[in-house]
Amino acid sequence: MSGEPSAAASFGNRAQCTRNPKSEIRNPLRATAGITLLEVVIAVSLLSLLTVGVTTALRLGLGALSKTNARLMANRRVTGSQQLLQQQLEGFMPVIALYGNPGERPNVKMPFFQGEPQSMRLVSSYSLQEGARGFPRILEFQVIPGQGGKGVRLIVNENLYTGPASAGFFCLGRAGDAFQFRPIEAGPRSFVLADRLAVCRFSYQAPRPAPAEWRSESKWGRSTTRASVCGRSA
Repeated sequence: MSGEPSAAASFGNRAQCTRNPKSEIRNPLRATAGITLLEVVIAVSLLSLLTVGVTTALRLGLGALSKTNARLMANRRVTGSQQLLQQQLEGFMPVIALYGNPGERPNVKMPFFQGEPQSMRLVSSYSLQEGARGFPRILEFQVIPGQGGKGVRLIVNENLYTGPASAGFFCLGRAGDAFQFRPIEAGPRSFVLADRLAVCRFSYQAPRPAPAEWRSESKWGRSTTRASVCGRSA
């Protein structure tokens, strides 16, 4: 009876000695494998911030590009309108209009040209429809308010010029030293040369003053600008 406990004890010690020591060591890679929820939240937050930054940059770039294109197109339209207006003015034709009272034969002559700050009427060899190769046209330029109250716009009406009587239709006679013309009206046939302008007005070159007659004086003064020597033979 005394030998059985010793045998059991020796068998237990032998089992402990024969146990695999590697099974007691935990794998460090298995302990650190995978990501935590905090790391996922941080990654998603950084990705969201990066996406917002890229989207904002693209939006600002596209907005600046659209504004630049709009300004470029507006400048092109203004340049084209200015060139067209210059060609029409270069084709100016000095003509004499015949007008008269209603029901009477036109018999009164007057130079056909209307020049006001907001209106201008003349005969030109250049037209929008046929360019410089067509018939002369009576051009009516008028400055009117822009659409929606945004600035002003410049329009032009074209009427066929067939002779002095066709120009006299737009004349109302003479009042004092100035000639009167029919008001220029905007209609479906009006062509818009320029729109949304800040300011648009016509100005005209004033005639040069007549040169003063040169005279000589016997004594130099502040008003004297030239000296001369005159001699008389005895």
